[in-house]
Amino acid sequence: MQPDISRIPHVPGVYLMLGPGRQLLYVGKANDLARRIGQYFSGHEAHSRPWTVAGLMALVRRVDYIPCASERDALILERRLVQKNQPFFNRDLRDGKAYPFVRLSMQEDFPRLSISRRAEDDGAAYFGPYPKASSLNALLRHLWVSGLARLRPCRWEFSLKNPLPDRKIKHCVYYHTGQCAAPCAGKISRAAYRRIALRAKLLLEGKTEKLKTALERQMAQASSALRYEEAAECRNCLLALKHMSEKVRISRKNQADIELAVQESRAAQELAKALGLQRAPVHIEAFDTSSLFARQAVGSSVCFVNGEKNSGHYRKYRIKSALPETGSDDFLMMREIVSRRLRQLLKANEPLPDLLLIDGGPGQLAAAAQGMVDAKCRLPLAALAKKEEELFLPGRRESLRLPRNSRALLLLMRLRDEAHRFGVTYHRSLRNKRLLP
Repeated sequence: MQPDISRIPHVPGVYLMLGPGRQLLYVGKANDLARRIGQYFSGHEAHSRPWTVAGLMALVRRVDYIPCASERDALILERRLVQKNQPFFNRDLRDGKAYPFVRLSMQEDFPRLSISRRAEDDGAAYFGPYPKASSLNALLRHLWVSGLARLRPCRWEFSLKNPLPDRKIKHCVYYHTGQCAAPCAGKISRAAYRRIALRAKLLLEGKTEKLKTALERQMAQASSALRYEEAAECRNCLLALKHMSEKVRISRKNQADIELAVQESRAAQELAKALGLQRAPVHIEAFDTSSLFARQAVGSSVCFVNGEKNSGHYRKYRIKSALPETGSDDFLMMREIVSRRLRQLLKANEPLPDLLLIDGGPGQLAAAAQGMVDAKCRLPLAALAKKEEELFLPGRRESLRLPRNSRALLLLMRLRDEAHRFGVTYHRSLRNKRLLP
């Protein structure tokens, strides 16, 4: 039986194929979960790997997924799950081989750049891990050839106290061709050489804007001059820079976190089905207001991505539409903060939420809808009332009641309660400041 994959999000992630008795059969990664999982049921994968896929699909009873922040996150999580669980159909990743790191031996007088399969506690600076070793090699070669980080390519161990013997220097091709700064022969001071190493460190830390601009300019010039090999090399280096600049967050996940992520993915699927959404709401923002007789009237919005708090997108609002002399209007306050938040996102050209959740009932829902109109934006919207945990949806007269143990309802309750907590905390802080002498 083919599962309903229409609500799976188009985001990077890992998918888990389970057999009878919830046995883990296969773990895969994807830059686009919806498209990748869909290929198994469209016949595309069966055509490319007929024997393996046919045997796998005959046993699959359920497909779970875990959204990730980036493709690199997905690659690392996939390897971790495979090495821990050893699924039968994951033969390529069961060898325990680790993803590579870039190693910068800053503990040496004359540091070197190299690729290492593990990060040691040896005083060197390690960057990564990076699943695409070929991209690393291409970028490190470009840094060396272009002179941006032309650190010595040799493996000789030497220092100021223990210099390299002359006979080894004389046999060095890089020294004779002038491709190396030759700190071994005293051609460059230790201070000048370490400045090059520090520049390489900045590049590896992701501070690559100048390098990115230079590569883009070089690629455009090479393409215009029909030097396509050079242009392709620049393109590959740009892709490598993007690959290296992705932040890895998966490393913080333990087994309990992974199991929770699966549960949150299922909750998002249930929620999409219950609300009639076209895809699972991975990015949800919840709104609440708080005031005391229109004094210190505030609003709050919180953000969950993949079921996790995304505190960088939490926002606090001093309400402008509530005045002590006129009293507070909860509906007007809700309209204001929804409009302000959406305008902020649109102005910054940031991704819009998959769903807005409002703390309240039909009145607050209508006010939030008007806030979307003010912001010239239209998004899926729902309101959750506290007393009976009823869901209210635009255009629907009757409330929707999900089972109390529903994963979807529990996810919404977490969001609603977090928005309330965040808003009340802000309101109390303002009130306490006012009461201080």
